[in-house]
Amino acid sequence: MPQPALLAHDLVRDLGGRRVLDGISLTASPGHRIGLIGENGVGKSTLLRVLAGVEEADSGSVTRPAELGFLHQELPYDADATIAVVLDEALREAREDLAELDRLGAELARVPEDDPAHRGLLDAYGRRLEQAQDRESWDADRRAALVLDGLGLGAFGHDRTLGSLSGGQRGRLALAALLVRRPSALLLDEPTNHLDDDAAAFLEEQLRGLPGTVVAAGHDRAFLDAVCTDLIDLDPAVDGPVRHGGNYSAYLAHKRAERERWERRYAEEQEEWARLRHSAGVSAHRVAPDRGPTDNEKMGYGHRAGRVQSQISRRVRNATRRLEELERTRVGEPPRPLRFTVGELAARTEEEHPGHSDPLVSLRDVRVPGRLAPLGLKVTATERLLITGGNGTGKSTLLAVLAGHLPSEGEVHRRPGLTVGLLTQDTEFERPDRTVRDTYELSLGAQRAEQVPLSSLGLLAEADLAKPVGALSVGQRRRLALALLVARPPQLLLLDEPTNHLSPVLCDELEAALGPGPGAIVVASHDRWLRRRWQGREHRLER
Repeated sequence: MPQPALLAHDLVRDLGGRRVLDGISLTASPGHRIGLIGENGVGKSTLLRVLAGVEEADSGSVTRPAELGFLHQELPYDADATIAVVLDEALREAREDLAELDRLGAELARVPEDDPAHRGLLDAYGRRLEQAQDRESWDADRRAALVLDGLGLGAFGHDRTLGSLSGGQRGRLALAALLVRRPSALLLDEPTNHLDDDAAAFLEEQLRGLPGTVVAAGHDRAFLDAVCTDLIDLDPAVDGPVRHGGNYSAYLAHKRAERERWERRYAEEQEEWARLRHSAGVSAHRVAPDRGPTDNEKMGYGHRAGRVQSQISRRVRNATRRLEELERTRVGEPPRPLRFTVGELAARTEEEHPGHSDPLVSLRDVRVPGRLAPLGLKVTATERLLITGGNGTGKSTLLAVLAGHLPSEGEVHRRPGLTVGLLTQDTEFERPDRTVRDTYELSLGAQRAEQVPLSSLGLLAEADLAKPVGALSVGQRRRLALALLVARPPQLLLLDEPTNHLSPVLCDELEAALGPGPGAIVVASHDRWLRRRWQGREHRLER
């Protein structure tokens, strides 16, 4: 049975006086797995809700397959419902298929072939058989057990209530229910949240095996690379959202080539612009030859001089016309990628501590009871250290100890005068009533804020700079905190899950900024893409 497509045409959605979706169209055919990417607030989740029918668009239309699954943030069950109830609902369609095939088979056996009703029963049996095959209904119970195991829920008793599960466990159960159902179209919002590496890899394998359509919004670059056949970039562009064929690696290659073309065109146009300005401004002052006429030339001098001046005037007009055209059409300067100004910092550090080879921080048998198991660790002046480990192993706690923000047991030694900056997962500012711009300038000082303008970092939109800090989203507050660290990096930079709430492209820029060079950086992260590409040292924490 052919799988139906998911179609959206010219969707418009306004929320809180702001246009979130502006004329978005989408064709999601069977076999295509589409990733929605872009900055927070560009409408990824809103688009999913409109596609699912949870929200209505202000205008536009959506054509949905009859069997559509949407990963909600919360399961639509009471806290006293059990895992068995959720699984029974997920298996309902498959069990209905099998029950209906049994009923139709019995009817076909009872009705003679020459009976006019036999043909209708045979057609109905064929349609239901195709549907059962697409759903793999005969294998549904075994698949349910496999999915629960793959998502880390296999050891849970089916009589366990949803109220006894953590938020992450409930999210995994919701995802398991959708995978067991195998609907024709699957809509997922940040599906790898709360998944460890093994569970994420299992999910990717399951999605690649679905015959229908998948549309997923997410920041997980490893997931986008492993699953997607297409990516739609919802970040604002002149021609609207752009669809890219291929996975995240293909998208990156396209963006690199696009950036190179932009830089090359900008350089060529700047060179042409300078040449034309010179030509238009200087040619008019050139009189050739720059001498008076000889006696033999006096009769023809006026004629030749007029001809030369005419040629010069023509060149000036041509240059001016081309300059005006170039002014109208030339591209803007490509935005600077995110970078830490570590060179200046390293020079200052070396002046203060010439030949100093001691670690910036050293820990010996350091522990925080109940939060961090005993460990020893040294962080050198040019360290690139990645802290990994499962949830609850103390990654954030270790960063807080390194920063001096959390008391600990054991020996902690820091280099005298060490400056430390910590990007926490939950960022708060003392004065939420201050604007973003004022917070940045007052935190850095006027001189430094002028040297590194906030608008030049690409971390916050120009329209957000006049907003009170308290009105920013969690992601935007983290961006402001990151901007302060980028503008004036400390000698020891500690980043706790730095890619959370950032778009995939900005995550790539941040990774590049963390690359080789002076200054010490310690990163705690569960980001699989970052971890796979990490070039420095890694320290894994165990419970």
